[in-house]
Amino acid sequence: MDISHRKVSKRIRFTDENGIPAAGKEIRIKQTNHSFLFGCGAFEFLQYAGKGDEDYKEAAKRFLDVFNYGTIPVYWGAYEPEEGHTDQDLILKTARYLTDRNVKVKGHPLCWHTVCADWLLKYDNDTILNKQLGRIKREVTTFKGVIDIWDVINEVVIMPVFDKYDNAITRICKEKGRVGLVREVFAMAHECNPDAMLLINDFNTSKDYEMLIDDCLSADIPISAIGIQSHQHQGYWGREKLEQVLKRYERFGLPIHFTENTLISGELMPGHIVDLNDWQVDKWPSTPEGEERQAREIEEMYSILFSHPLVEAITAWDLRDGGWLKAPSGLIRKDSSVKPAYEVLKDLITRKWHTDETVTADENGYVLVSAFKGEYEMSMGDKTARMSLLDDEPASVVLKTDKQ
Repeated sequence: MDISHRKVSKRIRFTDENGIPAAGKEIRIKQTNHSFLFGCGAFEFLQYAGKGDEDYKEAAKRFLDVFNYGTIPVYWGAYEPEEGHTDQDLILKTARYLTDRNVKVKGHPLCWHTVCADWLLKYDNDTILNKQLGRIKREVTTFKGVIDIWDVINEVVIMPVFDKYDNAITRICKEKGRVGLVREVFAMAHECNPDAMLLINDFNTSKDYEMLIDDCLSADIPISAIGIQSHQHQGYWGREKLEQVLKRYERFGLPIHFTENTLISGELMPGHIVDLNDWQVDKWPSTPEGEERQAREIEEMYSILFSHPLVEAITAWDLRDGGWLKAPSGLIRKDSSVKPAYEVLKDLITRKWHTDETVTADENGYVLVSAFKGEYEMSMGDKTARMSLLDDEPASVVLKTDKQ
């Protein structure tokens, strides 16, 4: 598969702080971060970084060894279980912990009919909408600069016809219509942070979602990226379906994010289950055979998605087994020991799709660098420089001695 679009071929001239070319010198080109967003659900960090629970220390280390992108839950019903009483400090502390470690953070989600605040039900629809917009204004403004990526609205296709239980967001979606509600929530999020990456996100990958996105873009709604959930509890989609989904959404020309990816390392959920939430079990163990299968599927799926030029992010939904639906969908086990899938991903992200090499400058200090797009540290002895490699344009770099 062609991944040449993930790399730069860049001519760089290196000099020291006195302007002397690094003629004939060896220069190490070491990648410190990817421009591609290799993500994982960062739920464990609420316990470890936010609450100081040492039981999550090893899981946090496993995350930071591989991933540069984390999704933090900001479900309204959990974030603000009583009106006016939020988990703002916990979320902010957790998000800052991650950003301080070079991890980009996404908040999930700003508007959703599930895990909604029950206290909204006492209000009329106009008030519910105003409170929803106020919630978006509060969160996007408060976390600006720390969380600048948001799933603005989640699962809109089913939202107005959702009938499992009454909730405030389905009420206003029925009244406003799908596009009407999407317009309102995106407008507020964009107003509060014009530079934020704003996603629409859905598990529905059919023509219905495609038509919704088409209608939203026709209404000039500022969608930054298309979010696709890929919970594969009933089996791996496979190459054919992945390519069908990519073809369906690539026509919009927007970045595509695989926002919630799960592959099972145990017995698969029966195929007759329509709503995955209806599969309730006491135990759902991981098995050696399942773990090997999960690793093979992870390697193929990530390779297919990484080769597609519009895909900019892939987020593994569960870091550890036993999260959503008690499924063995994690990359590590409940005891934080690593599964083969984790090792496969680590090899892809930190070795196969990673640049760390030493090159020799010519007599004028020039080198031709072929490297994966991202952030870099360049070094020549005790002289260093940091830079981004994102395009093929020639550049000049001054290597300086660190005086600290």
